[in-house]
Amino acid sequence: MPEVVIVPTGTANIASVKAAFRRLGAEPRVSESPGDVTGASHVMLPGVGAFGTAMARLVKLGLDTALIERIAADRPTIAICVGHQLLFEISDENPGVRGLCIVNGPVGRFPDNVRVPQFGWNEVQPGEGARLLDSGYAYFANSYRATQAPGWTVARATHGGTYLAAMERGNIVGCQFHPELSGAYGQALLARFLELESC
Repeated sequence: MPEVVIVPTGTANIASVKAAFRRLGAEPRVSESPGDVTGASHVMLPGVGAFGTAMARLVKLGLDTALIERIAADRPTIAICVGHQLLFEISDENPGVRGLCIVNGPVGRFPDNVRVPQFGWNEVQPGEGARLLDSGYAYFANSYRATQAPGWTVARATHGGTYLAAMERGNIVGCQFHPELSGAYGQALLARFLELESC
């Protein structure tokens, strides 16, 4: 099985992420080493909590640069929930904080006319050309979301209008939902991710 390194954002649900990979036969490990993040065959950037807090930890540990270099090299990387949001430039959650700027555009808050945060299952509908993303129902827990990802193949969900449920480009995947909490649907996605060949 491939080596899976989990990037510690300081706000992540590491136990459930590890359990999901172990169910697939992988043995994931958490590492704060930029070298490990750059060199591992597969990396997950998780996140639960605030955009600014998670980004500050990445910068403090030098993991921001390691992730940017890794993604630029198209090495298998999956980012979930707040980790997915960190791939964008900015977020309404913490104005003035810069994300990893992998994806052009902002992350905004859901409108006030729907329940915020969104907790529960929602349908994921991938666009044409999706290779890793599939249609089905996934578990979400989020108050913020992106709506556009120029240059990426996206999957959409609807809550106060359509938004990005997930996106993919090459060997990089971003999921607003939690695959580790999404039953068979999420396990299948993680299995496809583990099958990606590292560059």
